[in-house]
This record gives sequence, structure tokens and C-alpha cells, in this order.
Amino acid sequence: FGSPRIRAIRKAQKHYHADWALVPDPGPRFENLVASHLLKWVHYEQDTKGRELGLSYFRDRDGREVDFIVTERAQPLMAVECKWADTSVDRSLRYFKKRHGGCETWQVTAVGDRDFTSPEGIRVCPALNLLRQLI
Repeated sequence: FGSPRIRAIRKAQKHYHADWALVPDPGPRFENLVASHLLKWVHYEQDTKGRELGLSYFRDRDGREVDFIVTERAQPLMAVECKWADTSVDRSLRYFKKRHGGCETWQVTAVGDRDFTSPEGIRVCPALNLLRQLI
């Protein structure tokens, strides 16, 4: 996801397994789990409500990256950054939120237990809080 005015780079490929249990490392396995659930939700919304949703990620030339961007009609609807444990709010996610203020923005953790909203409006919480809202 990106446009030339924010110096986005050409599309690069990311690979996720349909069965995230195949991923040996816990951090990438967790990111794969979240990807699978977001994709399932996007497909559900497309099929049942006819919404024009897409799932991608954001990376620019300066190396800022956000794991998942859900778009509706090519506009960002939701941004999700995955972290294994509690950390400070990701700088790339802050950058993205500053440029797309109306976008719902999440930083989710696998084993963390902190739950708060940052001053920028980024929700930081365990992944279960986000995944419960999906199907």
C-alpha cells in the first residue's frame, strides 16, 4: 500500500502459510496467524456485504513498514502491527497514523498484557482483543 507522494517503493512479496503452525519461529508464526485471520475477515466482508476490501502491507523507501493494511476502495481502513511482547509503539506505525489519521490503528502482541490507546490514537493490546472483533 502506498503512493508516489509518500515515496512508496515497488511491490515486494511477502509469504504466509494457510496453516501457520508450519512456521517454526514463534514471532513469524504469530504474524502469520494474524494475517490468516485478517484475510478471512476481508473475504467474509467481501462475500457477505460486497465491500471492496483488500489486505496488503506498507513499506517505504526509508524502511518504515507496517505489517498489515486493510483498505476499502484503495483507502486505508485499518493498520495492524504485530509484536511478540509488549514494546513501545512502533515508529513506523506512528508515521503511518500521522499520515492517515482516520485509519483505525492497532499494535497487537502475542504474549503482552498491556492494553491502552496512545496519544496518537493507536490501540496497543493483546491480539485477542482485535481478533475477537473479527469473525
